[in-house]
Amino acid sequence: MTLMRVLVADDQDLFRGGFAMILGAQDDISVVGEAADGAEAIAKAVELEPDLVLMDIRMPHVDGVTATAEICRRTSAKVLVLTMYDIDDYVYEALRAGASGFLLKDVRRDDLVRAVRLVAAGESLLAPSVTRRLIEDVVRRGTPRPTLRARLGTLTEREIDTLRQIARGLSNAEIAAELVVSEHTVKTHVSNLLTKLGLRDRAQAVMFAYESGLAVAGS
Repeated sequence: MTLMRVLVADDQDLFRGGFAMILGAQDDISVVGEAADGAEAIAKAVELEPDLVLMDIRMPHVDGVTATAEICRRTSAKVLVLTMYDIDDYVYEALRAGASGFLLKDVRRDDLVRAVRLVAAGESLLAPSVTRRLIEDVVRRGTPRPTLRARLGTLTEREIDTLRQIARGLSNAEIAAELVVSEHTVKTHVSNLLTKLGLRDRAQAVMFAYESGLAVAGS
């Protein structure tokens, strides 16, 4: 069995130790390190090369947003951010910086493990409230970016259809039903469009769809 390597970053000992203990107890997860602030998280992510970093969004010295951006730039690790409130503006900045999703810090044990497995496998974890805020932010900033629109030309018609459904927040199974194709075919389309557009995961795909003008708020 290949173990999923996880780094836990949180400035509060109680949370950091608790998350590490829960994840480390799983047969398929290995907690390879812990970090007490963003600077340490960056250094350990580069050194230890984890598959996923569980990142507290608010930490002293170097915060989780800055650390997320640097880790996504310098490593292939996925980042799952932790926050006390789902309306935390830092969450949206972290998603723009490359995070694959977020969890509330009072998450249940089973939901934490499930979320880590999902994100490590390439899924995103976005609550509807977060998706709405991201869309509102794009709309507030105005005109779609032409450079992004041009990149849509690299996609096939089916890949564009798939991207539209991702922007709606649909799962692979739901997209398969919507487009009347197999779930395996959807997975292939998702993988191809992420590669062609240079995106890390579905969270970035949602933002790309709206920022390119492919998806329109309220549609």
